[in-house]
Amino acid sequence: MIELKHLTKKYDHFLAVEDLNLKIETGEFFGLLGPNGAGKTTTIGMLSTLLLPTSGEIWINGELLTRQKNQLKQKLSVVTQEYSMRQDMTMNEIMEYQGHLYYMPIKKIRERSEELLEFCGLIDYRKRTVRKLSGGMKRKLMVCRALLTEPEILLLDEPTAGMDAFARRQMWNLLKKLNQQKLTILLTTHYMEEAETLCDRVGFMCGGRLEETDAPGHMIETLGRYAVDETSPDGLKSHYFHGKEEAIQYLSASEQETALRSTTLEDVFLETIGQQLECR
Repeated sequence: MIELKHLTKKYDHFLAVEDLNLKIETGEFFGLLGPNGAGKTTTIGMLSTLLLPTSGEIWINGELLTRQKNQLKQKLSVVTQEYSMRQDMTMNEIMEYQGHLYYMPIKKIRERSEELLEFCGLIDYRKRTVRKLSGGMKRKLMVCRALLTEPEILLLDEPTAGMDAFARRQMWNLLKKLNQQKLTILLTTHYMEEAETLCDRVGFMCGGRLEETDAPGHMIETLGRYAVDETSPDGLKSHYFHGKEEAIQYLSASEQETALRSTTLEDVFLETIGQQLECR
């Protein structure tokens, strides 16, 4: 279990994360959503101990997380936004180097590497250097590297950023399989479809503050399962309805160009956070 208690990170007069309180259960897939600059990456940085909080605490399975607690830190592994791998190294070398950093026996490194590369569909490319890998393959290799030490918690910071649609779906399938093995996953993303597909619960961040947390399906149900998009001279306006009949009734009575569709998590996000973004 992850518990963030009044977590705050301040840079001079700028509050990157403000009084963040959040509990993520063991085995849960949690998505932290928000626009660029919302505080998502800063939160991951504090969880990984790369950044120290200005105030507040992080607890892992009932134990306070600090930089000095190496055994506790090894329960967490991070996949960053950036490709943090040497371009001239092969997959085998990347995995071996990671294992040596954690003083793993070479036999264990090779056994675990074989298992992970097979699991992620990379085994046939193990002797290929990083510079010759596609973007999707690099991302999957970073996940393999992060899992080498058998962590209990995986922190993913925008893991599908820059991927094409096919590679993104491959990554989604991989993350689903990992979560089915009871791995706790914290995902940051600004792709709402990704969070709606993968996450048990999501939290909306904006301006460093956590605004709302709930299951995606419940958020959509609360707003209304059906959306009518209405185009007028002032632009596009969406209206939400709990029942299909009332949505169709509104659509039929409108004198504007309209379209009926299912409500998405993106609609919920825009209704919850959109006004704050417009006021920036």
